[in-house]
Amino acid sequence: MSGVLASVDQRTKLVGENRLELLLFQLNSQQIFAMNVFKVREVIPVPQMIQMPGSHQHLCGVASLRGLSVPIVDLRRAIKMPPAPLGENQNVIITEYNRTVQGFLIGPVLSITNLSWAEILPPPNSAGKNNYLTAFTQIELEGKKQIVEIIDVEKVLAEIVSYDIKVSKEILDDEVNTHLVGKKVLIVDDSKTARQQIRESLLQVGVEVIERQDGLQALRLLKQWADEGKTINDEILMMFTDAEMPEMDGYMLTAEVRADARLKDLFITLNTSLSGNFNEAMVEKVGCNRFISKFQPDMLIKCAQERMREVLEGKR
Repeated sequence: MSGVLASVDQRTKLVGENRLELLLFQLNSQQIFAMNVFKVREVIPVPQMIQMPGSHQHLCGVASLRGLSVPIVDLRRAIKMPPAPLGENQNVIITEYNRTVQGFLIGPVLSITNLSWAEILPPPNSAGKNNYLTAFTQIELEGKKQIVEIIDVEKVLAEIVSYDIKVSKEILDDEVNTHLVGKKVLIVDDSKTARQQIRESLLQVGVEVIERQDGLQALRLLKQWADEGKTINDEILMMFTDAEMPEMDGYMLTAEVRADARLKDLFITLNTSLSGNFNEAMVEKVGCNRFISKFQPDMLIKCAQERMREVLEGKR
């Protein structure tokens, strides 16, 4: 697998072109699952693991990888599939999400596929709120069409490690926050877990949220307001957008907004679990105003406060 993943760093050119690459794998079942290659550090054989007394039931143990202690999550258990015993045809995906490194115990790794985000669809409403899918797609594999389910890793991790959404008192600016009460913010993310975290953080300072599940939905809403003659900065204070989303990613959404004279002054913050250094470069490329990593309530509030100060100073 090291050969398959060796050129991951060269694939960053796909981002900004509304494309992605998925690592396809199985969980010792016929169903095919996927993760975005950009979040994958490496794929390794199942390492030696130390069992941690009292640890979460979905954790297989902790492995030492190049001096780093990495928790290994049994992905079958985590998405409510029956557990399977460790066997020869299993691997571990080492990933980086939200500034943390973790591994996921999986079955066979199949391949990497290059797709347009337009080919990635949100799960149907019939899937229910308890499903672990953030999206799905269809590919041709071994001569036949196959459904691929893209796992909502943020939801999986949130059920193992509780994210604290309480905002620190020391970062609150009461004078600015009096102006934030009742202001509206658009949040765009395909993960229900991520949207909930942003919403609950912003509500602590009285900010109201409008939610959309992908970039295309958000762009349609923004253009609708513009077509109705509304001024975008009167409708919302700012927009927080994820990078990876079905149909249209956050980079393409930002580029489309900047290309529309009626929308171009919208304040946009990229809020993503992808690599910080990588995204800082992409922020400059596509024209976002800020970049913050996910699941940092203090940073969300700081960003909203900074934007509010700009508005009060007349820097719209």
